[in-house]
Amino acid sequence: MKIGYARVSTEDQNLYLQNDALKEANCDHIYEEKMSGKIKDRPALDEALNFMRKGDTLVVWKLDRLGRSIKHLIEIINNLMDNGMYFMSLQEKIDTTSTSGKLIFHIFAALAEFEREIISERTKAGLKAARARGRFGGRPKKLNEEQTKMVKKMWKDHTIPIDEICRTFDISRPTLYNYLKE
Repeated sequence: MKIGYARVSTEDQNLYLQNDALKEANCDHIYEEKMSGKIKDRPALDEALNFMRKGDTLVVWKLDRLGRSIKHLIEIINNLMDNGMYFMSLQEKIDTTSTSGKLIFHIFAALAEFEREIISERTKAGLKAARARGRFGGRPKKLNEEQTKMVKKMWKDHTIPIDEICRTFDISRPTLYNYLKE
């Protein structure tokens, strides 16, 4: 069974082009969504994926209609393939029911992995260079050393409520507990 998924980013856009292409591709069911691809939770996509069974194919008009990023796209497609399902993108002519379609998908996956590794290497090199210049990353501490000592002293007192300590130093409970661990 072919399950179509069509998405546009805003309410003023229409789904006619995608729906026509999905119908022409003989999709048995078409799930529609008007929502930005940047939003993680997309109910119609979840519904389509939950509806699918082993041997079914998820069909999209174009790759960017499905995933927020290459990484997200690969996660979805790998999940389909791990469950005995397939994927088809009409514009890019990717069809994982065929050997060549699987090859193209794996090339995409390899390129995405390569990109992630390059970004990681650049980040590590940048952090190393910053440390060599005496700069350390991370958010600045909310409390100085004297304030930290005062927080610990107030906490050990047991007569001062935790909420009052937090209000006094304008910090949240998790931040307070992080300082107490130090």
